[in-house]
Amino acid sequence: MKEVRVQTEDFDLTTEVARLRADNPRVGAVVTFVGAVRDMNEGASVAEMELEHYPGMTEQSLQKIVEEACARWPLSGALVIHRVGPLKPMEQIVLVAVSSAHRGEAFAACEFIIDYLKTDAPFWKKEQTPEGARWVDARVSDEAAMAKWAKA
Repeated sequence: MKEVRVQTEDFDLTTEVARLRADNPRVGAVVTFVGAVRDMNEGASVAEMELEHYPGMTEQSLQKIVEEACARWPLSGALVIHRVGPLKPMEQIVLVAVSSAHRGEAFAACEFIIDYLKTDAPFWKKEQTPEGARWVDARVSDEAAMAKWAKA
């Protein structure tokens, strides 16, 4: 299973992991990452975050990231669900889940996917703070995390 979804509705981690495993006896490891909205960012309280994207282009970008992970590691499955629209603190934003025979590949692929998603996927984030709305800029730390995956 290789699946990418961009949606407004929330997701259920247990349901999605069960779908990823799908009674496959070769799966020995499932690694997940769930990103959530924080109530603070860069010293300001955040009342809401709104995520925007380019429909079609975003899904295509996410699919390419998943395909690259599947080319690098022997994965049984990979799933990315990314939410868009207005979200409140503590709400889930993103799920990255991968399955493989062994944990090492699963951990590496999950980290690879989220690192590339943070830098290469066409999403825009706007936070509502007491000082008003502000766009969230890319972080230098996200670029540095992605750099470790560059092919020599």
